[in-house]
Amino acid sequence: MPVIDIVSRKNFSLTDEFMLAVVRVGAQVVQVESMEALMLIHQLAGSKQYIINTLPALGEVDVSGIKGKDAQDLQGVYQVWIQGAIGVAENGAIWLGESSMINRLLPFICEHLIIVLDAGNIVVDMHQAYSKTEIDKEGYGVFLAGPSKTADIEQSLVIGAHGARSLVVYLIDKEYKKAE
Repeated sequence: MPVIDIVSRKNFSLTDEFMLAVVRVGAQVVQVESMEALMLIHQLAGSKQYIINTLPALGEVDVSGIKGKDAQDLQGVYQVWIQGAIGVAENGAIWLGESSMINRLLPFICEHLIIVLDAGNIVVDMHQAYSKTEIDKEGYGVFLAGPSKTADIEQSLVIGAHGARSLVVYLIDKEYKKAE
């Protein structure tokens, strides 16, 4: 494999570039300053729908109710909360390792996907992202960018045909302060 020299640009905000890329691929980004701030948002999500949380920091995770389940068992999942490992500024992709998903189906079978990502885990491009993945440790993982989209049917854009209809990325950024 060739050695690729990754040059860092000056006056380049990885967070800003990542957020722009995420919006470009059809998702939303919400900056929060801490996991504690995110806990309130998670609690307000409601319990009327079938919501799965895979983040221990946000509350109880029922692994037995998720792990090993097939598509038929999970078909009614409305919303899933998953921890992202790496964000890519060049394209808005987020690496999800199998250990954070608990079940490989979750990011694709839910109606609405929510990914929580630490701003400190954003890299410039896919070259850096690949060098940080631990696929040999995880066994499975996926780079996910935006909600599911296809335009192969009569050249009309269809959102959610092969996966989540929406994606919200909560970016935990200790440097972020809401405008007063």
